[in-house]
Amino acid sequence: MKIKQSIIFCIGLLIWLSGCQIKKFIPENELLYTGATLEIEKPDDIEDFKSVEEELNGLLRPEPNSKFLGMYVGLWSYYKSQKDKPGFIIRFMNKKFGEEPVYMSQVNPSRTEELILNRLENRGFFYGTATSEETRGKKFAEVTYSTTVSHPYLLKDFILDRDSLQIEHDIQSLLPETELKSGSRFDLNALNLERERLDEGLKQKGYYNFNNDYLIFEADTNISDSSRQFNLYLRLKKEVPENGLLPYRVDRIQVFPNYSLNESAEKLDTVSLDGKDFIQGNLVFKPRLLKDYILIEKGAYYDPNKSKLSSNRLSSIGNYKFVNLRYEELKKKDSIGHLAANFYLSPMTKRSVRAELLGVSKSNNFAGPALNLVYRNRNLFNGGETFNLSGKIGYEFQIAGGDRSNLHSLELGLRGDLIFPRVIFFVPIKEKFSYSVPKTKISLGTEYLSRGGLYRLNSYSTSYGYFWNANTYAYHELNPISISIINLSKSSPEFDEILNSNPFLKRSFEQTFIAGINYTFNYNKLNDRFREHGYFFGLGLDFAGNTINAIEKISGKDDGKVFGLEYAQYGKVDLDLRYHFNFTKTQTIATRLFAGLGAPFGNSSSLPYAKQYFSGGPNSIRAFRIRSIGPGSYRPEAFDNNSYFDQSGDIRLEGNIEYRFPIVSFLKGALFMDAGNIWLMNENEALPGGKFSSNWWKEIAVGTGFGLRVDIQFFVIRFDLATPLRVPYGDERSRWGNNFDIGSKTWRRENLIFNFAIGYPF
Repeated sequence: MKIKQSIIFCIGLLIWLSGCQIKKFIPENELLYTGATLEIEKPDDIEDFKSVEEELNGLLRPEPNSKFLGMYVGLWSYYKSQKDKPGFIIRFMNKKFGEEPVYMSQVNPSRTEELILNRLENRGFFYGTATSEETRGKKFAEVTYSTTVSHPYLLKDFILDRDSLQIEHDIQSLLPETELKSGSRFDLNALNLERERLDEGLKQKGYYNFNNDYLIFEADTNISDSSRQFNLYLRLKKEVPENGLLPYRVDRIQVFPNYSLNESAEKLDTVSLDGKDFIQGNLVFKPRLLKDYILIEKGAYYDPNKSKLSSNRLSSIGNYKFVNLRYEELKKKDSIGHLAANFYLSPMTKRSVRAELLGVSKSNNFAGPALNLVYRNRNLFNGGETFNLSGKIGYEFQIAGGDRSNLHSLELGLRGDLIFPRVIFFVPIKEKFSYSVPKTKISLGTEYLSRGGLYRLNSYSTSYGYFWNANTYAYHELNPISISIINLSKSSPEFDEILNSNPFLKRSFEQTFIAGINYTFNYNKLNDRFREHGYFFGLGLDFAGNTINAIEKISGKDDGKVFGLEYAQYGKVDLDLRYHFNFTKTQTIATRLFAGLGAPFGNSSSLPYAKQYFSGGPNSIRAFRIRSIGPGSYRPEAFDNNSYFDQSGDIRLEGNIEYRFPIVSFLKGALFMDAGNIWLMNENEALPGGKFSSNWWKEIAVGTGFGLRVDIQFFVIRFDLATPLRVPYGDERSRWGNNFDIGSKTWRRENLIFNFAIGYPF
């Protein structure tokens, strides 16, 4: 109780000291403006008034100086910085938090009253009143506004004041979908939205030159009865230009697949297909392939949606730097307008080579250089095909001392990807996706891994599948063919002993043939920094071995092997949920919840090692080294070579929360907390405590820490320093706790985990 009273006393003392500090800086002829309140008196039967109330409160300007725990930190920083020779700390605080003072002399209550009445009238509340009262002290002042809201005017009839023009017939056809229904309140915002809706509807009917400013609303309140009702009349303005009243038809479509200001017009050749003229010199893009990306049809009326989608589809090919659609009005005397649609496509550089030299540092004390080389051809067969050939070489060595020293690994990789910007299937398929065209991807790759004399692993993989964007936010990827072959080509007696002591790990290395189907779906609304609430939903499905198993049963051969290799049979489901609360433009609370389940069945008793889950590391629970958590409450007897291989599982649960804030310029900070673990589906004697049980929540690892991010537009370098709060192993009564002995070298080595990574963790 005494502690609580002491805390309250300290907070109160800080607030009082802050107020005293501010008062002495306020000029004698000024009063510091502390804000305003709005009192609203309205009838009880008014519906949907919350948005009106929020709009009225937004008119209370100016904003007073901000407070933190009741203290004017920003204002105090500003005042102190105005003194002669302010110190470095004061200058820094003023740069980050300083605010110029807002005085009562800057407030205009009568103007605010006018704005309140204006907004009420815009929302249908006519004949209201607004008053204000100032409360002045010795150094501070505030304003209280009061407004009386009358009953609103409600719509009786919505009438189109029309003549005999074709456009008026088209407007009439759009009115049944209006939100302006009988009984709705007069609202200027609703009228503007209706004008925009009608403008969009008319554009889709071909009215290329129409503008929503050509529409005007007139409200008539002179109705015979005394009720607060009005009739709303819609008509066209008298000064609408003639071309604004005409629907336009597309009479010509021209496509320039290799548009350049330097291209000679004399060398251009024209190929016509399906009413589209493809004009190019040297063949850059085959017209029969390019025409399907364009949704505009010759002889059809102008449609802005099809125009936008056609541009999006052409951009999604991936080998054009610029895609410009320009409409040209054709001079023809007719009752309708005529247009020519011209697509100007500027290709990117066809071939490119990129080299990346990386320095790799992992939380399990592995570090070393890596080199990535990528060759790209963006138009391999003159149909927008992209060919990527990438090679990787990386070397890592163990920098820790003691028993974990002298470990090293060599990794080599080669991968080729061929991407077709269309659907390639055994039979012709006419795609129906209007937003973007699905792409077909064929991949083939191999990797070689040598782990410091312990073992050598060769892997080969190939896949065939499709990926596409359904809209701005939704992404799909489907690989109906996905094959991996993993070969443990060499193992040392030491590693054989590790495998023999852990049947679970041994089985995961024996399943060398993985053939199946996988699907990924992402719905991402995190990238818009102006969105207050951002969220991400990710779903991953991975199934392997079922088709092979069915063929075996039909053929009567049931030895669990294909081409002499034992195949894996399993199902995996991953769920990734993220939510970002951007409570200012520069501050965010980011959260993530990940759940993954992999179930071996049929031919398999465990997941292949490459498909198992692990926990810990820079993108997981950062207070623990990579792959060092779990499964369950299991903990190796000693953190030696063995612990690197077997800390994986079939189930993963993980949650993260992170507060992100700016420090200076491109340097940002973060405070975070992570929690989670992995478990096994089946009991494993070599990993006691690893099986998932009803007490799973008692085996959650928890860590916290802070980080720095060098955020340069689309490139982020991340440094995180974390420490455990709860370990998932040992006596349940002692799992929580951390003595935080910063002065101890041993404590720092075991409990301070440094992570270096590229990009945000979630």
